[in-house]
Amino acid sequence: MRRPLRSALALLPVLPLLATALAAQPRGGGAPRAPAQDPFRFQLLGPAGGGRFAAVAGVPGDARVLYLGAASGGVWKSSDSGATWLPVFDRQPVQAIGALAVAPTAPNMIWAGTGEAWAIRDADVVGDGVYLSTDSGATWTNMGLRETGRIGRIVVHPTNPSTVYVCALGRGTGPQQERGVYRTTDAGKTWQRVLFVDENTGCSGLNIDRTNPNVLYAGMWQMVMHTFAMYSGGPSSAIYKSTDGGGTWTKLAHEGLPKSPVGKIDVMVAPTDSRRVYALIQTKDQGSLWRSDDAGGSWRVVNWQRGLIGRAGYYIKLDVSPVNADEIIVANSSVWHSTDGGKSFAEVPWGGDTHDIWWDAKNPDRFAITNDASTRFTSDHGRTWLTVTLPIAQMYHVAVDDQVPYWVYGNRQDNGTMRGPSTGPERVEGTRGIPAPEVFGTRASGLGTRPPRVPSPEARVPGVDSTTPRQPGDTTRPAQSDPGAPGGFGGGGFGGGAGGGFAPTTWDHGIGGCESGFTLPDVTNTDIVWASCYGNTVTRWDAKTKTARSVAPWRHTLDSPPQELKYRCHWTPPLAIDPFDHETVYYGCQVVFKTNDRGQTWKVLSPDLSTRDPSRIVSSGGIVEDNLGQFYGEVVFAIAPSEVQRGLIWAGTNDGKIWNTRDGGATWNDLTKNVAGLPAWGTVRKIEPSHFDPATAYVAVDVHMMDDRRPYIYKTSDYGKTWRNVTGDLPADHPLAYVMAVAENPNRKGMLFAGTGHGFYYSLDDGAHWTQFQDGLPAAPVSWIVTPNKRWHDVVVSTYGRGVYVLRDIAPLEQKDRVVASAPVTLYPPRAGYREARSGRADISFSLAQATPRPVKLEILDSTGAVIRTLQVPTRAGMNRATWDLRYEPPKRPELRTVALENPHIWEEPRFRNQQTRPITHWGIQQPQGQGPLALPGRYSVRLTVDSASRAQTQPLVIIKDSQIASSVPDLAASTRAQLRIRDDIDTTVAMINKLETMRKQIEDQRKANAGNADVLASLDALEKKMLDVELQLVSKSDLNSDDKYYVERYRVYMNLIWLSGEVGSGAGDVAGGAEYRPTDASLATLADIEKDLSAAKSAYARLLREDVPAFNKAMSGKIATIAIM
Repeated sequence: MRRPLRSALALLPVLPLLATALAAQPRGGGAPRAPAQDPFRFQLLGPAGGGRFAAVAGVPGDARVLYLGAASGGVWKSSDSGATWLPVFDRQPVQAIGALAVAPTAPNMIWAGTGEAWAIRDADVVGDGVYLSTDSGATWTNMGLRETGRIGRIVVHPTNPSTVYVCALGRGTGPQQERGVYRTTDAGKTWQRVLFVDENTGCSGLNIDRTNPNVLYAGMWQMVMHTFAMYSGGPSSAIYKSTDGGGTWTKLAHEGLPKSPVGKIDVMVAPTDSRRVYALIQTKDQGSLWRSDDAGGSWRVVNWQRGLIGRAGYYIKLDVSPVNADEIIVANSSVWHSTDGGKSFAEVPWGGDTHDIWWDAKNPDRFAITNDASTRFTSDHGRTWLTVTLPIAQMYHVAVDDQVPYWVYGNRQDNGTMRGPSTGPERVEGTRGIPAPEVFGTRASGLGTRPPRVPSPEARVPGVDSTTPRQPGDTTRPAQSDPGAPGGFGGGGFGGGAGGGFAPTTWDHGIGGCESGFTLPDVTNTDIVWASCYGNTVTRWDAKTKTARSVAPWRHTLDSPPQELKYRCHWTPPLAIDPFDHETVYYGCQVVFKTNDRGQTWKVLSPDLSTRDPSRIVSSGGIVEDNLGQFYGEVVFAIAPSEVQRGLIWAGTNDGKIWNTRDGGATWNDLTKNVAGLPAWGTVRKIEPSHFDPATAYVAVDVHMMDDRRPYIYKTSDYGKTWRNVTGDLPADHPLAYVMAVAENPNRKGMLFAGTGHGFYYSLDDGAHWTQFQDGLPAAPVSWIVTPNKRWHDVVVSTYGRGVYVLRDIAPLEQKDRVVASAPVTLYPPRAGYREARSGRADISFSLAQATPRPVKLEILDSTGAVIRTLQVPTRAGMNRATWDLRYEPPKRPELRTVALENPHIWEEPRFRNQQTRPITHWGIQQPQGQGPLALPGRYSVRLTVDSASRAQTQPLVIIKDSQIASSVPDLAASTRAQLRIRDDIDTTVAMINKLETMRKQIEDQRKANAGNADVLASLDALEKKMLDVELQLVSKSDLNSDDKYYVERYRVYMNLIWLSGEVGSGAGDVAGGAEYRPTDASLATLADIEKDLSAAKSAYARLLREDVPAFNKAMSGKIATIAIM
């Protein structure tokens, strides 16, 4: 079991004494610059991959350039055949992508249709119209159609890139005029709605005849969805054809087509035969695929396989080979492939839950298929595949535990449950180091290998290069990653500032539950994890056994019409653990259940809390029923027990009801009528009981499934007797303005957080005014917000499209309105840092009225006041953040200046040409770059000095031990003492090496100046021999060659210390390390032996400077320049 935070904090009274015992002496030399600045911004934690891709496009004939559209995670581009990917849409106010298209004759023109074009659940995300990039994805412009909601297809004229057709479904949650087919002939400057059926019918399929672009076909789909049901199909669903470039349309009503009502439709013209047209049509029992061989004049059903049209709201997509009119691919829950014109289909292993297809018009062997977890690319007609996964996870919720450091937990759509440390991003198996910032790689699958990197001028997009200063809200940070790393993302930094201890972490996956619902750690034992999921699924997972037990209170509900069920349990059923009794767990269907024996038995704790309206307890799906629980109405959607009053539980439903009980469930109070202005039939997304006052709670109500997309947040301060709207000035004009989550800051009363369908907001005045904070966070829906233990001052959010993010140490934000704005310098009290086994971090925030011309100085002092680390931090006006990696000053490094004894041509080698110095290198062990010993848990302070004219500011800092470190603090102290001792020995050794090298370089120069004087040369040789006698006690001749793979001599003092430093410290090269353990007896004995050799070398060095060099200078006085004693 991992120890909770309060256990670790109990150690603090003894830590200052241990830190004092390790007080370091002041270090010589200039202060190093701080690691790369870590601004005050959201940081991605994970998961590393997985999420639904809704659209794919490429440049025909160019294997390098590819584009992906995530269902709610933006547009991504690859310029190297899919090896690495860059998010290019993060500056836009929406992230749901339904369609992508590259202009065939102008591949720099990329069109993106926003809004996920599926109708599957209440979490689907609409967009704000159509976007155009004229520079291959570098920049984007919204070209209008903002109210069309969901764009499922964009068709660009094959020869005129200014003519574009858009297939708009509409919002899908109510009647509207902005549905149908739109056309522009001036590249989006103006639009004309050229096909409109009615306010309940939109476009689901659109295709153009490439050989005669005046001919177009459109599939029109009548559909609507609400909280309680999705209805697909009706008399308005039909196929339409235009023969005048979209000017006029004719409804196709040939008797060979299925009879009305039908549902969703996709259409496709064979590129090589204008007469061949296919239609994939959702029907109840009339067939699946229709075909016309006379350009739509007549039709016949050619295939009845149900797998082609299953769950039409989620699928219905086909494509035809660019060279063979008989070859078809259909994307559905499986991929189906036909080579006989649709008469028969084979189910092929090309992906599952598939959505979009892109076929290279110039290379029929090259195509791509998107699915719920990845996109797969093939260049050999499906024999081998490149599988692309990106961090576009659609997270339903996020939770945190109480250990140090805390872990995050969540359910990811289509990819199950997971948990991982909050200290860094999830590691991808097989990667080298940490994924590069916002640039992500791929892994190959099948029989093939990763495609070679193809250099491209677009690899770093102009205008958003990493050398360009980023603007607020810009999350794009291009960099190069390693395409050769097997699997995963590549190498580099990731989201958290290099050098700040933000290392990749290993996550647990498949910890019970499934893709939807909640995942919650036990309050006292994080080895136990509860999870809920669709179909009335509840599990209890044990990390010790790596197994989950099913403990649902009733039978599985999957497939069942809700009106036939005893208990209606939603796709995302609520789950909560009682803060006062970790054995008590609550679960919701239309009633609240309770267990206090680990799920062995359950008690119905409440009556049916819904309105029990029978018109909203109905089967979903429309012409074909689809009861997966996603549209179950009249259910409990939120359960929230109070953490300050035992027995107080709040609950809300997805039909607008709000309740509480103050006696543990014996009686329930209907509070709905007390909420003035509460819209009918809203979903109570989240209830946030106050951390300060039991009578206070906040409620987020989402009504977007009833076509009301305005934000609603309410507050009560009297247990629900009265309520007031605290939506304040949250924007209401965004298509994703509805609120999905609300949270209260446990460190500041009246500071609230809100997650909307497009971003994160905070309020400092209890909801009267709101400010959007988007730096580092793409505009994906913020589905949940939690605040870890109040000591961290962190905010963790889940997004439905880009994974889990953390905003670390918001103490400066909490004090924003309490700090004098005109103050030239403000150093904020830093939150506690945490020391892990081999790493750690402490974030230090300060604000400046003006940027400084030179970096400011940040000093870390131990409890005695000794400076143990100095950082030089570049600044900007406003908020600044630096990260201390919890390390002491690093050891110095040798700088060789002379000709290698065994390589007289060393300075002519390209690696050292035009260099003044060179390092010592050795394969298998290297001095860790910039790594000093890790500081102990304990009490420290931070001192900020801006310039000589300003007064230094100081704040206390506490370092807490990671609860997963088994060693005691005294053992850590013994390790740190040994590491500091070794570091100081290295510094002593390096100082002698560098001074000897400098003096020997003077001798080399004197040889050149006195090449013809035999006596002088003899004297110089004699002195250098004495210097070499000393230097070769510290390093070997092989070391002086700076070659990494020569094993010809035993180590001398320097390399012995480097190896031992790795053994005792955090590891280096092939040395495993041991920083979290007391040094072994052998290590300490080895150190003592090395120090004997070092002592002998120091004596010889002192004698050299005291006797030999002065004697030489005296003898050579007046003959040559003296050798300066360094």
